[in-house]
Amino acid sequence: MAPMTGVGEEMHALVERLYPLCRSITGDGVRATLDIVGEYLPLTVHEVPTGTQVLDWTVPQEWNIRDAYIADSTGRRVVDFAASSLHVLGYSVPVSRTMPLTELRAHLHTLPEHPNWVPYRTSYYKPEWGFCLAQETLDALPDGDYEVRIDSTLADGHLTYAEHVVPGQVADEVIVSCHTCHPSLANDNLAGIAVATFLARALAERTPYYTYRFIYAPGTIGAITWLARNAERIERVKHGLVLACAGDPGQLTYKRSRRGDAEIDRVLRHVLAVSERPHRVDEFTPYGYDERQYCSPGFNLGVGSLSRTPYAGYPEYHTSADDPDFVSPEAMADTLAVCREAFAVLDRNRRYLNLSPYGEPQLGRRGLYDALGGRSDTKQAQMAMLWVLNLSDGEHSLLDVAERSGLPFDSVAGAADALHEAGLIKT
Repeated sequence: MAPMTGVGEEMHALVERLYPLCRSITGDGVRATLDIVGEYLPLTVHEVPTGTQVLDWTVPQEWNIRDAYIADSTGRRVVDFAASSLHVLGYSVPVSRTMPLTELRAHLHTLPEHPNWVPYRTSYYKPEWGFCLAQETLDALPDGDYEVRIDSTLADGHLTYAEHVVPGQVADEVIVSCHTCHPSLANDNLAGIAVATFLARALAERTPYYTYRFIYAPGTIGAITWLARNAERIERVKHGLVLACAGDPGQLTYKRSRRGDAEIDRVLRHVLAVSERPHRVDEFTPYGYDERQYCSPGFNLGVGSLSRTPYAGYPEYHTSADDPDFVSPEAMADTLAVCREAFAVLDRNRRYLNLSPYGEPQLGRRGLYDALGGRSDTKQAQMAMLWVLNLSDGEHSLLDVAERSGLPFDSVAGAADALHEAGLIKT
């Protein structure tokens, strides 16, 4: 694996490649995005036809757009989709008209509080059309007639999502989910896509304990579609993590699963705490990203959400200011590092049974103390062995040991490895 700084630069380069594409909950922009991700990872791409019933939802018509603009009386494009995919209201129906500015204003969206930013707006399930532009652009438009053109199609097609699987030692799964439906927004959602992609590559460098399933799907309807189509797999999903807003300069934020005490919740809390990174742990709420689908009461999966600044928590959220300059290689590398640390704990967290539970076994004659000689953390390693032996009753996991003892998980897991090799504990 390249140094984390190098990985950060690679992830940022992926964000820059994906940024110009016009994504939505369906359409060729999603496919183009997955084509690029497919250069980094082998993907299995799924196409779900319009009209397919997925839980309480129906897969909508597919939306594609080729061009869109507002032109003044001289033919000059004052708003141009070619300059930014944010300029068009997502899922806009086609329109080709000339109208006065007074009538056009009802279809224009701006951010008066940030007059040089373009907002991101959609109308997925209500036929509508519109444009998004900077308030200062709107203020500069003189009264008069304007040519309005949106060259889009809404037609029966497919919803597209993709999966990548890193095989593990067991069939039990950890899902990692990111959303692919936003257009030119670097932190929300491209940084999450980049971190997920490089996390999958890192996991593939070894054979993890769990099988890791990476899901690239449009928000809400995509996760719902995946859940509807994978009913037979749900019982295998033991843990999960949703990645979003993974590259901004803010501190890391972990949002617990609906359960609140799922193993993934405890692992992230532990990893963030012992790393001494600035961070926050939030309680579950049924609003946010796709953790709310995986944690809906019928499924109630142990799926949390990792971000830096959470959704709607920074001014640039859902605006043109969320561009590649807003995310940094260092922030994405840090998010990736936390994911790797968390999954390393998750993969090694076991319950053991002490095979010599009556009194403390003699560690010296088994060479366990001698093996620690000269180590800078000899005392810590000895305490880790004693804690593992004492709590290896089949009821306590290594994470329980780390939390109760206050010792780093790596020390506890290392002690368990040594004790297991010496025949003093078993799984």
